[in-house]
Amino acid sequence: MIENDDLDEIVEEENDGESFAELFAKSGDQKSRWLEPGQKISGRVLKVSNEWIFMDTGQKGEGVIDRKEFLDLDGNVTVNEGDIIAAYFLSSDHGEMRFTTSVGGTASGSGQLEQAWQAGIPVEGVVEKEIKGGYEIKLGGSARAFCPYSQIALRRVENPEALIGTRLSFQISEYGENGRNIIVSRRSLLEAEQRLLKDEAQAGISEGMIVTGTVTSLQEYGAFINIGTLEGLLPISEIGWSRVKDVKDVLTVGQQLQVMIKSIDREKERISLSLKDTLADPWEQALADFPEGSFHSGCVARLDTFGAFVTLAEGIDGLIHISKLGSGKRINHPREVLKEGETIEVKIESVDRAARRISLALAGPARAAAEEETTLADYRRQAEGEPTGMGTLGDLLKARTQKKGRK
Repeated sequence: MIENDDLDEIVEEENDGESFAELFAKSGDQKSRWLEPGQKISGRVLKVSNEWIFMDTGQKGEGVIDRKEFLDLDGNVTVNEGDIIAAYFLSSDHGEMRFTTSVGGTASGSGQLEQAWQAGIPVEGVVEKEIKGGYEIKLGGSARAFCPYSQIALRRVENPEALIGTRLSFQISEYGENGRNIIVSRRSLLEAEQRLLKDEAQAGISEGMIVTGTVTSLQEYGAFINIGTLEGLLPISEIGWSRVKDVKDVLTVGQQLQVMIKSIDREKERISLSLKDTLADPWEQALADFPEGSFHSGCVARLDTFGAFVTLAEGIDGLIHISKLGSGKRINHPREVLKEGETIEVKIESVDRAARRISLALAGPARAAAEEETTLADYRRQAEGEPTGMGTLGDLLKARTQKKGRK
């Protein structure tokens, strides 16, 4: 009687040292990897012959695909040895496994089409003609199918007649009456391909990466940028260091930009971009360019109740507080002295680079003009009967004298 240990030794000798347990496990692995018709796998091209493409399937035996499936319009083979290709398993005969990238051609019978429908294998077909609601598709032999207009492409086809006579890949969405009622979709294949490309593209990007993109549309809140197969949003606040009022003033559709990937939300498929982060920060040189006590020309960017913002350089705004606009006299709003868009001379009073703040004061002609505007505004208020305050001591004595005279 042979013990288990003795059996292992015998088997090891006959199989180059591999034990019975190892061979049994290997046999189980091989069974678990048996392919089902319609199963999709990826494999490396081993050889390209005059009739077949031989593929490594990762199993015992090679896979073969008809060479015709890899010919371009000029009859050239589109794959080389070493390339990785995806194919669908059809059948196995004497250790030879047949694969296809799609079902099609005159050899496609109803049985093979039904198999393609059940397994989700793409089928090739020729767009024969337009019929009500879509196209009639010739799949192979005498098989005919219907493809609705909405399923022929990802977007509406502007010239439907242009597709007639073309050979395309489709997926069978409905198969009935033994092949007499077949409905196909090309859109489902295009969407699947698009999703695959998006997944691959998302896997290849990361936050902080600089990418090149093309402006596809402009909105009030920003611009959408195409970066390969992905699309991201460039918010209006991330266009530049200067305040942007209207996106159309600085960007145009079709314009190419280098942008930084600010954030990625893979679940919601949202990508936020920044153009500002690719540009030099103007505040890095603020202390050197605008030292305290220096004088500069600037443009009044906007007026607020508390003061006027003045643009000194791109991305650098300073503030003149309302208390410094009336030349010692109280004003209700900066518009009484300044106008948006006008150029004025200012003096740098203080710079806080960390807080990105510059405090300004009017200087030169701008100060004189402001004093004149304040005086005129004060005069208008008096003319309209608006109280201007207690007045001077002389004004009070004069008023008291006039009051006694009236008595």
